[in-house]
Amino acid sequence: MFARLKEDINAIKQRDPAARSAIEIMMLYPGYKAIRMHRRANWCFRHNLKFLARYISQRAVRKTGIEIHPGATLGRRVFIDHGTGVVIGETAVVGDDVTIYQGVTLGGTGKDTGKRHPTIESGVMIGAGAKVLGPFTVGANSRIAAGAVVLHEIPPESTAVGVPARVVKRDNVRLTDNLDQVHVPDPISQKICMLESKIYHLEKLLKEQQDEK
Repeated sequence: MFARLKEDINAIKQRDPAARSAIEIMMLYPGYKAIRMHRRANWCFRHNLKFLARYISQRAVRKTGIEIHPGATLGRRVFIDHGTGVVIGETAVVGDDVTIYQGVTLGGTGKDTGKRHPTIESGVMIGAGAKVLGPFTVGANSRIAAGAVVLHEIPPESTAVGVPARVVKRDNVRLTDNLDQVHVPDPISQKICMLESKIYHLEKLLKEQQDEK
């Protein structure tokens, strides 16, 4: 148990430049507290102590602002940074060395039964406010941009952005324009621009026909 706690602390120190000491992480990092409490809740859940499991998980929500269902499976060295508003559903599976930022949801669509939540493979980074919804897999070492809404499987070593999310980079090869977590195109604005362009061309065509008369 102590080896696992030390492993979690070292993982946070490696990934968060703001982390200054092990004591600070243990006392003040909500993501660390939430994962530590989830391990206890998950043990109870797997041993059919369902009420106690939910009690521990709901207590963790009140203390950290992070809701992890006790049935969810979390791997080693998972780092929830900041953490406020993170929700992880019952059948979600999170692999080793995954980084999750605030406001992330690993949820369901309400249409599935049984396995309802995503599987996040090892080494994935999920940006702030991203939503991953459904019983599919996000491949190892992929990156999900902030604010993205992922509704379909993401291949390994990929970068996905937008609403709905699409893959813009795979195996270090860019598939579309240079994008990052901040410069994500607004699909509504894109549609308005396209309509304005069509209106302009139609007005121009109409004017040319009127001039010919």
